[in-house]
Amino acid sequence: MLRPLCLLLLLAGCAVPVAPPPPPLPYPPSVRLRLLDIALGEWREWGAMEADDSHPTPPPRGEALAENFPRLVAYWRSVPDDEGAVAQNRTIYARDPANPPGGLWAEPAWSAAFISYLMVRAGVDRREFPPDASHVAYLDALTATAAAWPAQAPFLPVSPLVAVPVPGDLVCVDRSRVPLTDWSQRQGELRQFRPTHCDLVVSSGPGAVEAIGGNVGDAVLRTRYGTDGLGRLLPRRPGRAPWLVVMRNRLGLLPPFGGEVSARVFTDPSGYARPIARPSG
Repeated sequence: MLRPLCLLLLLAGCAVPVAPPPPPLPYPPSVRLRLLDIALGEWREWGAMEADDSHPTPPPRGEALAENFPRLVAYWRSVPDDEGAVAQNRTIYARDPANPPGGLWAEPAWSAAFISYLMVRAGVDRREFPPDASHVAYLDALTATAAAWPAQAPFLPVSPLVAVPVPGDLVCVDRSRVPLTDWSQRQGELRQFRPTHCDLVVSSGPGAVEAIGGNVGDAVLRTRYGTDGLGRLLPRRPGRAPWLVVMRNRLGLLPPFGGEVSARVFTDPSGYARPIARPSG
């Protein structure tokens, strides 16, 4: 009896405490431009389809087309756990590669993998943006980093009631049956799944912001969302998922970088870079 007890005590004494994660790193302004350029490029490859949040337009092209198969593979390969998506859809695709059968890439949802792909391809490391197949998983991680390192966090959660989204921000909705009324309520259910969706803002101007998202109508779409006179998101119409949080993107805006010149982002559909004022927060 003594030997097992001694062994357990020895193992307990050897346990090494888990070190806290290091502080996030600052990124140069180039990564912000790269992120937006990649998002616009993906959108164009899908046919440059657009929709208005008030009157969504069904896309003429979708995820089941053979030409989009490698795009979806790339999105899913950017997350640590693809939930079996690639293996499952390789099997479906193999039945007839020239004319894939219906249901290709229908499950699981790939919108979070798309956002993760944009960040990974732009060169944002996992410490600053942990790619995941679930939007709420990376939102939780970004929120934890913001709480621990508010001055250095690359993303800060901001209430959609007060946020003025700018290019590079993530605008997110709650798709659950019982939506949260404030993002802070998420702290009471951490590590629980909550259906959400985020788009990447690529342009902002009077009366609207435009954001690109994946798995919107089975494609990559740019959606126009209305804003008020101050640039804040208007409430979504009844029946549509309500706004949950705006993740303020501070990539390229933190010391030793930052300022008016370094905050150059794409602010119109033509893709020209224009300077914008550094966002507060």
